[in-house]
This record gives sequence, structure tokens and C-alpha cells, in this order.
Amino acid sequence: MKKLLYLLVVMCFILFFSCGEDAIPKPKAQLRLEYPQPKYELEAKSLPLTFEKNKLAKTIYQQASNNRQLALNLEYPLLNATVYISYMPVTSNIDSLLRDAQNLTQKHVVKADNIQSDLYENPDRKVYGMFYQVLGNAASQSQFYATDSTKHFLTGSLYFYAKPNFDSIQPAAAYIQNDMMRLMETIVWK
Repeated sequence: MKKLLYLLVVMCFILFFSCGEDAIPKPKAQLRLEYPQPKYELEAKSLPLTFEKNKLAKTIYQQASNNRQLALNLEYPLLNATVYISYMPVTSNIDSLLRDAQNLTQKHVVKADNIQSDLYENPDRKVYGMFYQVLGNAASQSQFYATDSTKHFLTGSLYFYAKPNFDSIQPAAAYIQNDMMRLMETIVWK
């Protein structure tokens, strides 16, 4: 009987103190990611071209599998991403280089919701290319190629070190896409 009375007192105590204001749900919120304002610097080391890159990105030079190709990575530690860049000289292979660059982008069609392509031309600097924005849960969110069509060919691809989830990485992808477009716009062939 004492146990029943004790249980009744505890339940009354809980009911008495649990009554209060009604619970109000928190308002919906959007994740706000802020990245530093980009500051650009000239990148010219050991490449037959120059371009501007974001100072936030660390440049890592790679030795490519063949001696004709040069490779470098622009690593964004803050964003957990890397832009992989490859340079190849053009001999009589411009058609195959263009086909390979376009096919690399088309491989993402399986997972992509849409691929938007923007033609880039700068006749004064002899830079012609294409910038691809891959929408959806594809492995690469952006790719580009640039060439003068006679001597130089450059490709770049953006990859994140995370499972592709477009909604989550979209702000970081947009930030780096701006850097990639700036890179294309500032190319000067040597």
C-alpha cells in the first residue's frame, strides 16, 4: 500500500510540475555557410601558361604518368575539395583531346540531374573552351577545358571528399566554380 501511495504522489508531482507553457516548434532555418572573400594570385610555376587561383587553395604539383602531360591539384582544405588540373600539349591530337574532355563530363550523366555547358571564348588571349556545371549527386560538380587549339590544352575537374549529396555541397561547389571560371578567364599561354 505504501508503494502505491508513493507512486501516486510521484505521479502527481510530475503532472504538477510538467504543466506549463505549450511547446513551440522552432522556426525553419537555412544553413548559412560563409566562405572567405576570394583573393587571387598568379600561378605560373612550371607550366606553359599562367592563371589566377584563389589563395585559399594550395597548389600541389604532380608528375603525370607520361612525360608530356603536366598535372597539378588545387586543394581546398577548408571545403574538403580538390580541383584536378591536367595540361597536355597539342600536336595533331586536338580532336581526341576534345573528345576525351567531353566524354569525361558525359560519364556523369548517370547520376547527374542536368549538365549545363557554357562556351568560353577569349580571342585576344586565344583561349577557347567549355565550362560544365554538373547538377545532382554526381561525383564531379564542375569540369572545364581550355585550349588555343594549336599548342595548349588544359582540363580541370572538381571533386569533393564526401559522398555526393548536391544539396549539402552546393554552396561549396558554387564557391569553387567561381574560382574555376576565374582560372579560365585569366589563362595566358606562354
